[in-house]
Amino acid sequence: MIYLKTMLKCIDNSGAQMVECIKVLRKNPKNFASIGDKIVCVVQKARPSTSTITGASASNRVKRGDIVRAVIVRTKKETQRPDGSVIRFDDNACVLLNKNDEPIATRISSVVAKELRDKNFNKIVSLAPKVV
Repeated sequence: MIYLKTMLKCIDNSGAQMVECIKVLRKNPKNFASIGDKIVCVVQKARPSTSTITGASASNRVKRGDIVRAVIVRTKKETQRPDGSVIRFDDNACVLLNKNDEPIATRISSVVAKELRDKNFNKIVSLAPKVV
């Protein structure tokens, strides 16, 4: 469950390391986000930009203070799946998105939940090294 002011780890190579949720984008009146939901967040901590960084181009890099959209890929809160299994991760994590709801980054460094496939984030699922 991701609320306002929740800090999340950014697991892509967009340049952000930690982001803070400032808005949950949902149609129903619930004020929390779970796996597969979109949020608006501000970059709190970013990797230093050097000319030797490969992967994401300089135009795709984000800096501290940038306001971006993101999708939740992991939460600490237990999530029950339709088959009855329960899944829980060690941290809250997200992947940054552009205006067209496509990932900004070219690489994802950690595992993501398979619920993203049901919510049509197939590009993120294909970039991830493992889907749990």
